[in-house]
Amino acid sequence: MKRAVIGILAHVDAGKTTLAEAMLYRAGQLRQLGRVDHGDTAMDTHQLERERGITIFASQAGFTVGELSVTLLDTPGHVDFSAETERTLRVLDYAVLVISGTEGVQAHTVTLWRLLQEYQVPTFVFVTKMDFARHSREELMAELRRELGDGCMDFSPGTEEDRMELLAMCREDLLETYLETGMVADGDVADLIAARQVFPCYFGSGLKLEGVDEFLQELERWSRANRYPEEFGARVFKISHDGQGNRLTHLKVTGGKLRVRDSVKTGEREEKVSQLRLYSGAKFSAAEEVVAGQVCAVLGLNDTHGGQGLGWESAAGEPLLEPVMNYRILLPEGCDARTMLPKLRLLEEEDPQLHISWKESLQEIHVSLMGQVQIEILRSLVSQRFGVEVEIDSGRVLYKETITDVVEGVGHYEPLRHYAEVHLLLEPLPLGSGLEFVSRCSEDLLDRNWQRLILTHLMEKPHLGVLTGSPATDLRITLAAGRAHLKHTEGGDFRQATYRAVRQGLMQAESVLLEPYYSFRLEIPVEQLGRAINDLRARHGTFDAPESMGTMSHLRGRAPVTALNGYAAELAAYTGGRGRLFCEVTGYDLCHNPEEVIAEIGYEAERDMENTPDSVFCAHGAGFTVKWDKVPEYMHLGSCLKREEPVYAPKVIHRNLHLDEKELEAIMEREFGPISRPQYSKPTTYTAASQPIAAPRKRYVLVDGYNVIFAWPELKELAQVDLDAARERLIHVLGNWAAFTHNETVLVFDGYKVTGGLGEKYESRGIRVVFTKEKETADMYMERLVTEIGKNDQVRVVSSDSLIQLSVLRSGLLRVSAREFEEEVMSAHEEIRQMLSANYQVGSAKLQQK
Repeated sequence: MKRAVIGILAHVDAGKTTLAEAMLYRAGQLRQLGRVDHGDTAMDTHQLERERGITIFASQAGFTVGELSVTLLDTPGHVDFSAETERTLRVLDYAVLVISGTEGVQAHTVTLWRLLQEYQVPTFVFVTKMDFARHSREELMAELRRELGDGCMDFSPGTEEDRMELLAMCREDLLETYLETGMVADGDVADLIAARQVFPCYFGSGLKLEGVDEFLQELERWSRANRYPEEFGARVFKISHDGQGNRLTHLKVTGGKLRVRDSVKTGEREEKVSQLRLYSGAKFSAAEEVVAGQVCAVLGLNDTHGGQGLGWESAAGEPLLEPVMNYRILLPEGCDARTMLPKLRLLEEEDPQLHISWKESLQEIHVSLMGQVQIEILRSLVSQRFGVEVEIDSGRVLYKETITDVVEGVGHYEPLRHYAEVHLLLEPLPLGSGLEFVSRCSEDLLDRNWQRLILTHLMEKPHLGVLTGSPATDLRITLAAGRAHLKHTEGGDFRQATYRAVRQGLMQAESVLLEPYYSFRLEIPVEQLGRAINDLRARHGTFDAPESMGTMSHLRGRAPVTALNGYAAELAAYTGGRGRLFCEVTGYDLCHNPEEVIAEIGYEAERDMENTPDSVFCAHGAGFTVKWDKVPEYMHLGSCLKREEPVYAPKVIHRNLHLDEKELEAIMEREFGPISRPQYSKPTTYTAASQPIAAPRKRYVLVDGYNVIFAWPELKELAQVDLDAARERLIHVLGNWAAFTHNETVLVFDGYKVTGGLGEKYESRGIRVVFTKEKETADMYMERLVTEIGKNDQVRVVSSDSLIQLSVLRSGLLRVSAREFEEEVMSAHEEIRQMLSANYQVGSAKLQQK
């Protein structure tokens, strides 16, 4: 008999649990069909799930259809519990993605599809609620192919001939067979599904049991039997506790067998299995043995965690989805935080993404959460399990930090009768890379066991940045050198030296602040598209050209999480409920307002004694502290940066790295045409002794026009009344500033909304003004020009747009935020005013003398 672990996934309220109930009922596993609104479904077993009518915890049930034995894993549909869903994906053979026939592909559907693709899970699609669907099957299939890919094919009964040619087109050998026989064999179709080249789509209603029997038969027909090795292996995907407080390790056996009383190596020790449970909803049956392909809950294993590999299985990688908000847990009066912390750690075992942390300096417990619903569930869980009524504050965004240059961090720890010195190279990685730890240290310099210990210490804790105390990321930390003492070095010495080396390196580096970004899809009536575009720009969003869908327009893009918070309600208000905003977190990028965030948090790196960058040296029989910036003067080993090349250099554009003034002017003239006044006519300046001196070097400033308008309060207020007037005001201000400071200024405005616009370039008040062509944003134009110029300290780019700043950073040009530029311009205008005032006073005095 074939075995398959099948997960069922959906956007919240799409009808997933109802379909799962229908599948169990029609397979003969249930005597009575439960309903979500009645609170009696077999899969939603927790009290909170039945009260709220949503799935919160992944649950398991089994059934048999024909020659297929299925373990069905029901996953949460709400976005706040996506981490629970992601952990389950690691053990699936197949997935059923449920889509509401009334809503179609929704925001979280796309997120789930991306996760299924990342974990390479073969997927069946079931469109339910067809009894209430507002669109035809053909329209829904068109949407599935548009949003999820061309691999989606209608496998409904009666469509065999229509899909045969599409199946044959998937592989060349199948096409040859199809041309000869007119058929594609079932085995070949099953292979295409397993390889994620084809995604069978079905239609029906879970509530009315329509299409459910046919769907079960299709699951049996198209699923393949997996082959597992004889050697024992297992993948842990969940930790839970039963009603008696027993710790349960939920895992899938991926090789060999697991028996009661077997010893299993978990981490550094071996533990013995005391019981094996096969769950079906809230009920379970005890088993003496579980074979490969089965899912079970194990008692007796206390050193396990989600994602862990047992036996031949390796550990899983970092999850793709992570919380972006951090909250403070407020305990009731009389409740001791240190007593409560171990209890909360139990919840963290079940959901590692909670990241329960104790802030010693604040004497507070902090937790990371996905959203408001998870906040409410956490409060209820703490109340039910521990009898404590906690409150949770409004929270703040979880920022991260990275660096932009290569530095060497040195940590030395040498109080009396202790010794360790560590040299680390800290190098930036592309955004989204996370942390990497490697060793390039010779074993002649430091024994392998010490090197392993240092790498363990690097991985055992989050390393905090120096701007806001947020976790550091996107770094490669390389062990370059180290020294131990034959007599005095202990394991804890290298822990201290390693932590101090990381911190000392971060103190030297140029750090940048990162914030989480949403990938959004905005649906809005065509007549209100202009306001939406202005709103998104004001919120530092970037987006592609709008797509027209009848009376609605669709915008897809990215924006900071903090900037879009609350915008969905505002959108619904000004569109009368017609506009919809769908968001998903897509990682971290440069923070759009780092100065404000850093000032608000008020973190002082040198006062953080838990993460000190200073080192401890020894002299005259006693240890003494050396400040981080003086450590190179005392360190015992030489600098590693002097004797070896960096392992990784930040990605930069290797073009035009040494442009002289004529080459730079040539680029500007090619881009904007010849200018009306000479730039390099070699003007001669004479000193009092009539000796010529060289003319000053020309400096160029590229300005993102709309970004500046919406960043300067005066212009922003004017733009809300008359955008044209705001543009003219900016041109006037920059014209005066450019003339006074001798900066060649290029002011760029978006013209992508101008239908048929070919773009425009002209001079006004001594500066170059550019309007981009239709469907070309200022971001795209400036990024292209920045890339062409390459590294040059004569060119500055003015923008607070994070994507432009990142391009500028990687190209090696100078960057200035819109607000910093405002201060610079205003300062110049004040000098002009003072100069005119002084000249006026001198002139008045001369007239009075006459």
